[in-house]
Amino acid sequence: MAESDTALSLFSGYSEDGFFDEAFADGAARAHYAGLVNRLSEMTAEEFHARCELADLTLVHQGITFTVYGSDQGIEKPFPVDLVPRIVPASEWDHIEDGLVQRVKALNHFLYDVYHDQEILRAGIIPTELVVKASNFRREFTGAQPPHDIYVHICGTDLIRDDKGTYCVLEDNCRTPSGVSYMLENRLLMMKVFPSLFKDSKVRPIGDYAAQLITNLRELYQGNDSDPNVVLLTPGVFNSAYFEHAFLAQQMGIELVEGRDLFTDDNFVYMKTTKGKKRVDVIYRRVDDDFLDPLTFRPESVLGCAGLVNAYRAGNVAIANGIGTGVADDKAVYPYVHDMIRFYLNEEPILAQVPTYVGWREDDLNEMLTRTGELVIKAANESGGYGMLIGPQATNDEIDEFRKRIRENPRNYIGQPLIGLSRSPCFFGDHFEGRHIDLRPYILVGKDKVTVTPGGLTRVALRKGSYVVNSSQGGGSKDTWVLFEDAAHQSQMQSAVAQMQFQGGENA
Repeated sequence: MAESDTALSLFSGYSEDGFFDEAFADGAARAHYAGLVNRLSEMTAEEFHARCELADLTLVHQGITFTVYGSDQGIEKPFPVDLVPRIVPASEWDHIEDGLVQRVKALNHFLYDVYHDQEILRAGIIPTELVVKASNFRREFTGAQPPHDIYVHICGTDLIRDDKGTYCVLEDNCRTPSGVSYMLENRLLMMKVFPSLFKDSKVRPIGDYAAQLITNLRELYQGNDSDPNVVLLTPGVFNSAYFEHAFLAQQMGIELVEGRDLFTDDNFVYMKTTKGKKRVDVIYRRVDDDFLDPLTFRPESVLGCAGLVNAYRAGNVAIANGIGTGVADDKAVYPYVHDMIRFYLNEEPILAQVPTYVGWREDDLNEMLTRTGELVIKAANESGGYGMLIGPQATNDEIDEFRKRIRENPRNYIGQPLIGLSRSPCFFGDHFEGRHIDLRPYILVGKDKVTVTPGGLTRVALRKGSYVVNSSQGGGSKDTWVLFEDAAHQSQMQSAVAQMQFQGGENA
């Protein structure tokens, strides 16, 4: 940005550094960022600091935290939030939304198919061995009938933008995707810290996420009771996403339970209460398959409930997301999602994917071993930034270690080129600097429709030069503003802002 034009601006000296920048192009604010940049340019560092302090106090008072495994400085940490929102114009969002809906439909077709007729495998579109030997393929659930034939009810798909600004899917999270609570809390935070700015920006609301989720969960009940009992099953307070589990249960008005709160009797699931046992009809599980039922999976697990799987098989309890969904977000299966779309929907994929080498293919394996230092290497079923090597930023010892791991278990690794993720302005000290970001939108699959919440969680690699956005690896987040096409819905937003101000937000 030209310093002579903005001598007193917090954006003075801001540089795109050759990356695709969400807010600027060739030194000028993009059209959909112009209002935000103008308003922020009018602020001093002291004024922006004051907003940051208000945000920090809000985060502390609301206990918005996440857990870091293996940290020797305490496992529970506040979740960092940058106060410069990411803005997505309506036209871009329409493209993203269409692509996500198409993708989750194909993934659900795929899951139903591989647990029933396996047509896509018999057609040779996806290698049978790759699927049936996946660690998250649950052979014992072949032929099971989930309600409405849906396996993935909640999906968090990670999107990035490359150096040309093209949106690309990085991965689909079909088991227990996390982060939606931070998306919702970030929005409330921005409405408190920048109410006037928010009001003037024509941002689509996201506050109905919990209402849509509980509606979809209730639809999974196939009995006659007009008020099915829905619970959220958590591994407990030591899980990294426990804050989110408690938050969502509170937002939906349902019980937050652990495995020890449940028991089974005659293939029905019950919850212990002070008034005796209460039947459970639907479980929103945030416990991985392996820990759900010690009689079927890991016998040492105390996180689930003995007999739960038999109750599920008998159709006496519904589970979201369904058991066995992990085979769809196996990173070695990811390169075939475009083929799924063409096979099941007879459509061309709307969203691009990142080129991927799969270790179990011999030619790909040779590329991965030859070019380890140039690629991003990922373990097939890890998440949270664990089990990953960023070759261009790794030491020789780290590269050698990953070559060894790949040779020992090629099926478990993929390789991708390092994509120069797009960047967005973040506040550091007394000015703004660009940091790499991604986007995790949340897709809810109901009986009759698929709903994509406008925006999602924008994750930020807060360390300069880092490409790792995961909170467990030093990442943070920012609010995502999807804009209305026009002012027709402005009254909805104004009503939301008025409600926040009534609840204690400040005018600014």
